[in-house]
Amino acid sequence: MTYQETKDKVTGIASALLNQGIKPHDRIGIYSPNCPEWMITAQACNRVSAVCVPLYDSLGEGSVEYIAHHAHLKVIFASASKMMLLKKSLPKLKGYTKVIVYFGEVDESSPKAVSDQGIKLVEFDDFMQQGFQKPGEAVPPKPMDLACIQYTSGTTGKPKGVMLTHAAMVSEVASITTFLQEGEIACGEGDSILSYLTLAHILGRVVEDFLLSAGGCIGYWQGDVKKIMEDAEALRPTFFVAVPRVLERLMGGIKTKVAKQGWLTQILFRWGFHQKLTAIHQGKPLAEASPFWDANMFRRFQDKLGGKVRFIISGGAPLALKVEEFLMTVLCCPVLQGYGLTESCAASFLALPRKGHAGTVGPPVPGTEFCLKGDEEMGYDPNGDPPRGEICIRGPILFSGYYKEKELTADAIDEDGFFHTGDVGELTPYGCLKIIDRLKNMFKLAQGEYVAAEKLESLFRTCRLIDAIWVYGNSYETCLVAVVRPEKAALQEWAESENIEGELSAICEHPKVGEHLVEELERAGKQQQLQGYEMIKAVHVTLEDWNEANDLMTPSMKLKRSKLQQHYKPQLDALYAGAPVSSKTSGPVPVPSKASAYQRQAPTKKRKKPALSPTVFKPPRASREEMPVLLSEKEELATALVQTGAFFVVLNLLASCTR
Repeated sequence: MTYQETKDKVTGIASALLNQGIKPHDRIGIYSPNCPEWMITAQACNRVSAVCVPLYDSLGEGSVEYIAHHAHLKVIFASASKMMLLKKSLPKLKGYTKVIVYFGEVDESSPKAVSDQGIKLVEFDDFMQQGFQKPGEAVPPKPMDLACIQYTSGTTGKPKGVMLTHAAMVSEVASITTFLQEGEIACGEGDSILSYLTLAHILGRVVEDFLLSAGGCIGYWQGDVKKIMEDAEALRPTFFVAVPRVLERLMGGIKTKVAKQGWLTQILFRWGFHQKLTAIHQGKPLAEASPFWDANMFRRFQDKLGGKVRFIISGGAPLALKVEEFLMTVLCCPVLQGYGLTESCAASFLALPRKGHAGTVGPPVPGTEFCLKGDEEMGYDPNGDPPRGEICIRGPILFSGYYKEKELTADAIDEDGFFHTGDVGELTPYGCLKIIDRLKNMFKLAQGEYVAAEKLESLFRTCRLIDAIWVYGNSYETCLVAVVRPEKAALQEWAESENIEGELSAICEHPKVGEHLVEELERAGKQQQLQGYEMIKAVHVTLEDWNEANDLMTPSMKLKRSKLQQHYKPQLDALYAGAPVSSKTSGPVPVPSKASAYQRQAPTKKRKKPALSPTVFKPPRASREEMPVLLSEKEELATALVQTGAFFVVLNLLASCTR
């Protein structure tokens, strides 16, 4: 579809909205997975000054009813796949929703069910034709008019409607454009992205608005998370935007693929990885760090993303440095972390491929002001070394308030115009920001130590055996426990190596599993120099998925901690009590009656973290899992291969292994 064809369709939908009596500031809902019709509708809203109200396509009946009623949606655009659920909400929509426009094929009962409630049901193309038959003039919005009301996915409580003006949206796109140009990774007509991050989330929406402003191309995924790599390989995007969970799985997939190869392949991969990462740490540009290994080893992994990706942007949650450096090295492109919220119209901070930016979310983008607010009880001091505190933001990208929630707005924005994010940040000597955790995700243990749960979860998720983890701490206890969902293939492989047989559910009950998981978590914690009180002392192993359907995760893949605490209360009590317990819904709890290797007593002495000057930066030491030392005969053989030239023959043979 060309830009001209897109413009024509936008004009048709906009005219049809005017024909239905839509006026400036009326709210229009979009309830659909990502697709061209989604963005065409959003741009049509802009053309007539209507307010776009996205609904997560994963929302259930109750949430749809709440948002539709709260925003008083005049027209709802919905995919056919959502019509069945939407029909259940029709009695609550009657009175303010006039038209439902659908795309796709609906069942035979839908037209009557909708008309019985006094609501029109029109197919998308037919609705557009109505606009072509009776075209209307554009009604351009003013800068301070509302562009959209973004209802937050929310980890607690009911959704809040974040009001974003056209000025905020344009400022955000302009800020990103300028910032990337300064970083010499500007985007233009030759660029493309894969649209899979839900457009109901501000990150997905802003990314597409940004690329449209640059004249780029958008390709829409098939809708199956298991086929993202297949979609990327077909589209060949030039940059990739993801949340940390997607990137962690990408890293895990690459490691699993390498681990299935022979020992020589693994040694060569890790050797090349170590050489390239060392060169990067020594200051070499990424493209010049290791041309040999790029050409003969790593480029084949980038081909899985289409082979044209120039950079990757990670947002939505902190990304572990271990993941960032692994993907940067193996995929041969910068991995840039960003930070922002729905209230700040997505990215307020963005890292660039520059010295000192790795492991941070970078400096503020143009137009963003920020300050750090101290907290004496938690030990956060904006004037300390390093400066730490709650991140507060203001500027033209900021939201104008919560829809119909004046008290919440007043609580969130102070008298100086700063929005208090609730996130804790640390300022580095390079002027970059590191996200430590959310204030709401922090809790105090019995000995008085504060724990940043999200930081620990991000670190522990990089363990090969762990697919997902939720860290929990009770203020009356001195140690942490966790609920762990293992990576099934890795767990099965480990179980076979330990001669543990049976179905996965039975394997999870085996005492060795919990013991090994805690050992893995402790090993990862020691590598990152965690304090003793930050180590996990007991785990509950479950195969249960955490998703929106069971209300344990938001659509943006964030844990609902209060829901998890309610859901796993018996297991948490058992972990602290040291008594075995089982659950039909969430799997067995492999906790012995006495403290063991995977349920250990809290340390009696506090371990001091080595003090390092903030101006001293040392490359992180590689773990044995990532870059093991080449040993004895294998090392000698590998060295001999290189010296004799047989190494190049081996690399050619590896081509088939990495495809």
